[in-house]
Amino acid sequence: MKSKRGYRFILLIICFILCASTACSSKAIADGSVDSYETIHGKLDVPVRATWVWDTTQIRSNPQDILNFATVNKINTIYLQMNRDVKIPEYKSFIRQARVQNIAVDVMDGRSAWGLTESREQIASFLDWIEAYQNQALSSEKFAGIHLDIEPHVHPQWKVNQASVITQWQGNVNYIVERAARMKMPVAADLPFWLDNYKIPGSTMAVSSWMIRKFDSITIMAYRDTAAAIYSVAKDELVEAALLGKQISIAVETKQSKEGDFITFYEEGSVYMEAQLKLVEKMASAHASFNGFSVHEYTSWKTLKK
Repeated sequence: MKSKRGYRFILLIICFILCASTACSSKAIADGSVDSYETIHGKLDVPVRATWVWDTTQIRSNPQDILNFATVNKINTIYLQMNRDVKIPEYKSFIRQARVQNIAVDVMDGRSAWGLTESREQIASFLDWIEAYQNQALSSEKFAGIHLDIEPHVHPQWKVNQASVITQWQGNVNYIVERAARMKMPVAADLPFWLDNYKIPGSTMAVSSWMIRKFDSITIMAYRDTAAAIYSVAKDELVEAALLGKQISIAVETKQSKEGDFITFYEEGSVYMEAQLKLVEKMASAHASFNGFSVHEYTSWKTLKK
């Protein structure tokens, strides 16, 4: 009899644990901590048309200016830099307003040092902030995804020990992607178009190929000012991403550039830029991976001459 009672007791404990686990899981779903991009924002019916907002304080001082500009320019995605000086309620309010206009807001950050292992703590802090924010936000207030702008090629160490930097960058990317997957958030990254000229240390694989495989999507910085040149520098990544079932957004520049007039639409203006983007779209649409354009960046685009 004692052994039967003991057996029943063990079964009771097991049932209790299973019920508690299910309840926790249900709570996680209910409070939105495992929401997918589609759950948060819905599936975009058209290709991405995005811009970067680096000065996050503008969502406090001029949120409607940003959203009005987005509406006029048919922007459906905003890469919003994470700034701890901006209060949580201000993020929530802005994202709620953006959602009403069917605009997705991705949380964005990055710097060249994030390509180094020594910056892992900073990266972890960024991801911790995102996780804490998502867990306390309503579905209508959540970030739709994570957008990274790391660019370790501009870090001094790139010239000193490129192979080491690439390896460290890979380690950080693995860490970010794993954390993002646990949060059920898609993660995208900005990459220069020429990254396919560099190889993964000890491999014949191009760095761009490795990155395309790792991230959910890529924004190729095809910073040129004619349709032919933009498509030419982005084509290889479009081809490869299509084979891998990944998506590519083609990025163009509107800021004045010291690298040359051919880098940006700063000199030509918005009318010319839009005409060139239409031509690029005709060519790039041949690739299943093509998923619209990202225009860098909000402030310079807003002041771009017509």
